[in-house]
Amino acid sequence: MSALGAAANRPRDPLILVDASDREAGFLSKEECHQGTGRLHRAFSVFLFNRRGELLLQQRSAAKPLWPLFWSNTCCSHPRQGETVEAAARRRLAEELALTAELRFLYKFEYRAEYQQIGTEHELCWVFAGITDGEPRADAAEIAAWRYVAPAALTADMAARPEQYTPWLRLEWPQITALYLPGLAAQELQGRQPTLK
Repeated sequence: MSALGAAANRPRDPLILVDASDREAGFLSKEECHQGTGRLHRAFSVFLFNRRGELLLQQRSAAKPLWPLFWSNTCCSHPRQGETVEAAARRRLAEELALTAELRFLYKFEYRAEYQQIGTEHELCWVFAGITDGEPRADAAEIAAWRYVAPAALTADMAARPEQYTPWLRLEWPQITALYLPGLAAQELQGRQPTLK
């Protein structure tokens, strides 16, 4: 594995195993969590929007073992032992994109997705959203490219080319558009910091 791959993947990092009710059930390395049919572990997804209402997307690094070069939401990762999920989300935003933002918890859900018989994501995923005015500075070990996209354009492109997007984004985006975007649009028109339902 290249130095880039080692930096991006960190296969020995311990992840938090959970049950279907998100109760902690021990720890297992990142590599082992993603082998075979996967072991259920705690994770998070962040959706950051700019003041124009556009979503910041990232293209995953080619060094990622699962879904390399697929487009995904702003940031996805895992909390460390003893770390709250929101603190982990803030940490990874800073590490991957050099961004800070006030985050709001939306919901959490369990999903499983397999990638080309290489590995599996089986996550209890916490979903957050927020607003940023910052300019991303992407960590090349994690992110190949990034772009802002209007929600309607993303919805249309995901319908036309779903194979270019990560499975968790395809699951989360319909919920985000239903639960978050209407409130965002209304609050932004009134010039206030948006709140989430």
